[in-house]
Amino acid sequence: MAALDRRTFLAGAAGALALLAAPQIAVAQAATDRRFVFIIQRGAADGLGTLAPTADPAFAGLRGAFAEDFAAGARLGDFTLHPNMAAAAQLYQAREALFVHAVASPYRDRSHFDGQNVLETGGNAAYTLRDGWMNRLLSLLPANESRAIAVSATVPVVLRGSREVASYAPSNLPDAPDDLLARVTQLYAQDTDLHAAWAQAMQTRTMAGDLSAANGQNGAATGMLAARLLSGPEGARLAVIDTGGWDTHANQRGRLGFQLRGLDAMLGALKAGLGADWANTLVVVATEFGRTAAPNGTGGTDHGTASLAMLFGGAVAGGRVLADWPGLGQAALYEGRDLKPTLDLDVLLASAVAEHYRLDLAHAGRTLFPNIGNGRPVEGLIRA
Repeated sequence: MAALDRRTFLAGAAGALALLAAPQIAVAQAATDRRFVFIIQRGAADGLGTLAPTADPAFAGLRGAFAEDFAAGARLGDFTLHPNMAAAAQLYQAREALFVHAVASPYRDRSHFDGQNVLETGGNAAYTLRDGWMNRLLSLLPANESRAIAVSATVPVVLRGSREVASYAPSNLPDAPDDLLARVTQLYAQDTDLHAAWAQAMQTRTMAGDLSAANGQNGAATGMLAARLLSGPEGARLAVIDTGGWDTHANQRGRLGFQLRGLDAMLGALKAGLGADWANTLVVVATEFGRTAAPNGTGGTDHGTASLAMLFGGAVAGGRVLADWPGLGQAALYEGRDLKPTLDLDVLLASAVAEHYRLDLAHAGRTLFPNIGNGRPVEGLIRA
């Protein structure tokens, strides 16, 4: 199983160990016009249901009917991408997508709230840190690049802290009756300025709903909105996009497929909307934890451990799947039920962000993830 060979993954990681000792810039000194987007999959996304290890001899038997979903998916070496991720497959072919499997944060229990807090604060346990690791990242960037925005109704924990950030979603709109919203739309129809502002606010309201709605159109609208907020010399440089609906305890095959179609549309819209700025963009997609390796009795999966992280963007050295693959045999599963984590998500995030912004990896790692372990960093994630 060549693509699952541990040596391929670890050779690059071992070379990166030298970065910890090399003298580098602790804080980015010059503007690079780079952008970073963090897409959170709230609800524990099933990595095995997104990028399947179809060459693993235990895969088909363990996943049962779930394995059928990958018959028409794009083959990425020994892995297969869900067929609803067509835009992601194109990004992979263009070497603008990189998938990292069997990753997990330090969190090992299965509470969504606690897991998301660890994912967002960068701690090693829930509620041990008060601010988010992306807010701390702002302190490492030049002033003209430390502009951040959350594409969500409120600023998520990952962006909260001492540095000022903004959110783009009027929090009162989702509770307003539809007939009232229709009347306001009609009232503003003849006013050019108000109509444009209201239309954008309504688009944000739609975005705050189900990612899978309207056959992916909600995802596309979110991606275009984020791209507008990030584009141009005055645009934000960091953004967080909240997505929900990834908790698939029942009827997973259909639900996850719709979710992935929405995410895929979002990624395609981000690239299209950013235009030339896409070349300087890193997008990371991650979730709080994975799901059980085997389906449950209701056609879904339960809370698990390791999952999949995805990197997209013109700045990404893509066209690869990185995996120190643990295997899906019963003896290889974590606690006999979950995909076993073989890479710390904290290490992956620190490695990607430090390389993207040309930061000293050791300093950036300790700033973003104060309790980061001794796991070897991953190099070569970003184009030279």
